[in-house]
Amino acid sequence: MVDERSTVILGSGPAGYTAALYAARANLRPVLIKGLEAGGQLMLTTDVENYPGFPDGILGPEMMDAFEKQAARFETEIVAQTVTRVDLSESPFGVWAGDLEWRAQTLILATGASARWLGVPGEETLRGRGVSACATCDGFFFRDRELVVVGGGDTAMEEATFLTKFASSVTIVHRRDEFRASKIMQERVLSNPKIRVIWDGVVEEILGDGAVTGVRLRNVRTDETSELPTGGVFVAIGHTPNTDLVKGQLELTDAGYVVVQEPTTRTSVPGVFAAGDVTDLIYRQAVTAAGQGCKAAIDAERYLEERAHGTG
Repeated sequence: MVDERSTVILGSGPAGYTAALYAARANLRPVLIKGLEAGGQLMLTTDVENYPGFPDGILGPEMMDAFEKQAARFETEIVAQTVTRVDLSESPFGVWAGDLEWRAQTLILATGASARWLGVPGEETLRGRGVSACATCDGFFFRDRELVVVGGGDTAMEEATFLTKFASSVTIVHRRDEFRASKIMQERVLSNPKIRVIWDGVVEEILGDGAVTGVRLRNVRTDETSELPTGGVFVAIGHTPNTDLVKGQLELTDAGYVVVQEPTTRTSVPGVFAAGDVTDLIYRQAVTAAGQGCKAAIDAERYLEERAHGTG
């Protein structure tokens, strides 16, 4: 059985839930399909202290639970399935998840991005307990600690520089003997007295029981191993936008992010909108994602109104 809807939303992070909230309040009867990583990257964050309205902070999973309840209160239909295929070749668009099928007059893509991880022992068990992929989210909690940043691109340079506001020292571990980052970012890092660099190094293991206490490093040239005490590890080797579903159907950047027609959330296919980290490789914050989710719902509502009046 095929269910036709005005709006179908893919993704359940701040962008998806905010889009659902606004779409539901506009009487669009949205369906939100949660996906595999329900709640997005905030499910990996312990304390969120930089989202307005929570003066004492809130746990990431608690915040996402509140987002979901608020969207559901306005009769968003929330489906705990993973979308396996979409067809954007004609409107209404086809969306498949498990044995369910929808036809969507508008589609909001809020599938987010996934941080790339090292895949070493200790990383997963200590995630949220000293292992992070977002300095602007978590740096505040590492005041006066010696920290490690892994990576060599602009993101790693930005994370390391930001962390010097809180940390007693920052050590960048990079597998090559030179950075990939832009010259200005390199200069900023290399001239910062709080930052040192371990070249030709890789993290083989993250150490700690309940909290990070150190890393085991290996020199890629000599194969020698060593241990470095640290109070936190920030992995800054990039993000992968979750856009496999729409490859070949929407215009994407070279890095795989959805191209939107700023300042709107319109994509290259009329009736398809994108919001949150699936479009954003710069800010990647819960509050900016939520703002884009709001924009996407308003854009979808206006698109439907224009079509109904023959002006779209």
